[in-house]
Amino acid sequence: MLEDYQSKPITDDTQPIKTGRSKRSGCLGFFIDTVETVLLALLLFLAINALSARVRVENISMKPTLTPGEFLLINRVAYKIGKPSLGDIIVFHAPGESEDDYIKRIVGLPGDEVVITDGMVYVNNNPLYEPYIAEPPNYTGEWVVPPNAYFVLGDNRNNSSDSHMWGFVPHDDIVGRALLIYWPLSEITLLRTPDLVQALN
Repeated sequence: MLEDYQSKPITDDTQPIKTGRSKRSGCLGFFIDTVETVLLALLLFLAINALSARVRVENISMKPTLTPGEFLLINRVAYKIGKPSLGDIIVFHAPGESEDDYIKRIVGLPGDEVVITDGMVYVNNNPLYEPYIAEPPNYTGEWVVPPNAYFVLGDNRNNSSDSHMWGFVPHDDIVGRALLIYWPLSEITLLRTPDLVQALN
């Protein structure tokens, strides 16, 4: 019967939750969070550093494409998962005993015959289309690129120490491929590989 139903007052039986965290444990938690954040940042830095490098352009050998003072992002793994292409801008260990790195453009792949004459570069008898150079080369020569090596030239052809002077770049000496100019901000530019192969049939 409804008359027999009696309601009971609702009481709050909940108890305050005790976290057991003292001021000391709160400081410890903050310290642990800070250490984890620092370690994560360090791991990210190491991972990014393993995959890429940052270099500063020091001379005029790649003008007008690159000018002194610009900073570049370099892809270190580009040629571990792929092969260099004609027209790529690469960073590599300088020949000889120098501890410096150079930056130049690939104009000859393994097995290619490179001929420079009358201000033109020919690869396997085909003239290269190179709108990026400062001026035509004023030197001549003929080279056959050996296996596992590359023929490189600076875009500032007549002011560059490159393959026409000291020979080829071994594949193992390549640091990576230049991806972009990231500093100064006004000069941010992706460094795309030009279509030089349009002249190669």
